[in-house]
Amino acid sequence: MQLQQLAYFVAVAEVRHFTQAAELLRVAQPSLSKQIRALETELNAPLFSRARGNITLTPAGEALLPLAKRILADVDTARLEVQELTGLRRGRVRLGATPSLCAGLLADVLRRFHDAYPGIQLLVEEGGSRDLVKELTRGSLDLALVILPLHGDPPLDTSPILREYLVVASPVGTDDGDARAVQMPRRSYLRIEDLRNRPLVMFRSGYDLREATISACRAAGFEPRFAVEGGEMDAVLRFVEAGLGVAVVPSMVLAGRPGLRGTPLVLADEEARRGHHGTGLLRTIALAHRKDVDLTHAARAFQDLLMTFLVEAGAAGDLPAGVESLVRD
Repeated sequence: MQLQQLAYFVAVAEVRHFTQAAELLRVAQPSLSKQIRALETELNAPLFSRARGNITLTPAGEALLPLAKRILADVDTARLEVQELTGLRRGRVRLGATPSLCAGLLADVLRRFHDAYPGIQLLVEEGGSRDLVKELTRGSLDLALVILPLHGDPPLDTSPILREYLVVASPVGTDDGDARAVQMPRRSYLRIEDLRNRPLVMFRSGYDLREATISACRAAGFEPRFAVEGGEMDAVLRFVEAGLGVAVVPSMVLAGRPGLRGTPLVLADEEARRGHHGTGLLRTIALAHRKDVDLTHAARAFQDLLMTFLVEAGAAGDLPAGVESLVRD
């Protein structure tokens, strides 16, 4: 089995077309097809179903695809690591992060890292925590900021770095008769129960916020009602601004959105009246990487800089509202 064969296989699997895959790889289509057939012969199993010109993966192809991606990603990482060790002063960090962090905290960290290491390429993938865990496990990312606890016991090392409090985002109406003003209790906090029978704007599958909101509602004894679902973070906030419903989001994403108000979401009425913010609905963010792969020098440098940034920002009170650093000096 050759790396070139795996690369050809992955390309065809992603575009589902032999000619287009050959064009992307800048190789002759007959050569690509020959290498795919050689790989199938070695594995003693067909990888693609070619019925009526439609290219689909066979069960063997489905099983090989994530492994092939991981092998190719590991080889690429090894190549970059060796380049760093030979003093080429270049490298790459592939970082995954949730939309709330991309919109808030991460920009300052990336700027500081770029200033310190201008030769290092930064590749950022934005997505839901569960999607990022999958990409990290496959080897498509070096590091990812994910939500704890992880599901399914993936082979990852995690270091808790932030605690993020959640709020109910609702549109700010000009008066009680404003059609955009979704009627919510006039309190300084809201309970999960207050979401019963109210329209929710919900994230697509793969977002930890989706599962956290649904689980909290079910624990309170009701099924949430969705006005619209399937959006990314920016779309969800715009839908709330338009008056389609309310959404449970991290407080930091409301910065710079005067059309939205964020009301703290608590789990216990009595504790809220006493001012015990620890009863609020929150989530813990961790920095994660694969257990079986050592971090490259570039990824390790980013990890160190991120930890230093969080210590300094936490001590100076510069973290966004509703965010606490769990990193200690």
